[in-house]
Amino acid sequence: AMQAASSGIGYGLKYQARCISDVKADTDHTSFLAGTLSLKEENEVHLIRLSSSGTELFCEGLFSHPNEIWDLVSCPFDQRIFSTVYSNGETYGAAIWQIPELYGELNSPQLERITSLDTDSGKIKCILWWPSGRHDKLISINEENLYLWNLDVSKKTAQVQSQDSAGMLHKLSGGAWDPHDVSSVAATCESYLQFWDVRTMKKTMSVECSHVCSVDYHPQKQHILVTAEHESGIHIWDLRKPKVPIQELPGHTHWTWTVKCNPEYDGMILSAGTDSTVNLWLASTNHDEFTTERQTDSTARWVDPLLNTYSDYEDSIYGLTWSSREPWIFASLSYDGRVVVESVKPFIAKK
Repeated sequence: AMQAASSGIGYGLKYQARCISDVKADTDHTSFLAGTLSLKEENEVHLIRLSSSGTELFCEGLFSHPNEIWDLVSCPFDQRIFSTVYSNGETYGAAIWQIPELYGELNSPQLERITSLDTDSGKIKCILWWPSGRHDKLISINEENLYLWNLDVSKKTAQVQSQDSAGMLHKLSGGAWDPHDVSSVAATCESYLQFWDVRTMKKTMSVECSHVCSVDYHPQKQHILVTAEHESGIHIWDLRKPKVPIQELPGHTHWTWTVKCNPEYDGMILSAGTDSTVNLWLASTNHDEFTTERQTDSTARWVDPLLNTYSDYEDSIYGLTWSSREPWIFASLSYDGRVVVESVKPFIAKK
């Protein structure tokens, strides 16, 4: 389903949707997985591919999925495997799925359920895959607990290795796994970020923020992470000095919902929100540079960190991802089921 967009390339899902993931393990094509969120219909997972010319999006595979998809992440080391968190309107669950090998030749290819990630308690929110390389560890976050799993794809099993409670009065909503220190995981609560050491499953530190709903680690720089906070926009943190953010960006005119750091270009950040726009930012991620600049040269020309606003949408945007294969490309997904792929090439600083 091609649609003309003012700058991006469009693709329409049939139903409402909020999840899109870069297929990182596909090194031959720029491809994305998107999942729908329709209460009444049978839901779908679309494998979407960008043509080699970069001018059109096409459906490479279409698979039915039981229940509404609230979280979807492609496995970082196997392009046929992905995780979903789903709900039938009352209960929540999570599973690891595999796309059948000959899906292109089958009439109605069925996803193969490798295993469910079932725990007795709590409303599950998201699945985190080990950040790099082939690994058998997964994390699931529900409102009350954080779980570390051992996944065995060949035996089709997943077992909880360890877990920890979020603590009284706190509800977890999401998280991110530190790519520079794989023993560290951040989870979002209503009013702060909570960090765990997954080797001991003990809490290590927390950072106060307001209504945080998304967190992403800087892929090239240790200790730097970015949060999206509903009403107060985007904050960039240096975890060595976690009392105050090193930079604040205004975010969106309504709620700022999600934030993603570019896999390759330092300080290039995407955000999306309920104001139906995607914003492209260039942030300062160097704490020392930042403070000295501020102190010594207050007369220097202020540079607007907002590089561009993309507004080819008519609905809130919950799905957002960079391509790891072509890091100047991103895909976004608005709630009405519209995928738009854009290139940020015009904004990449000429090195």
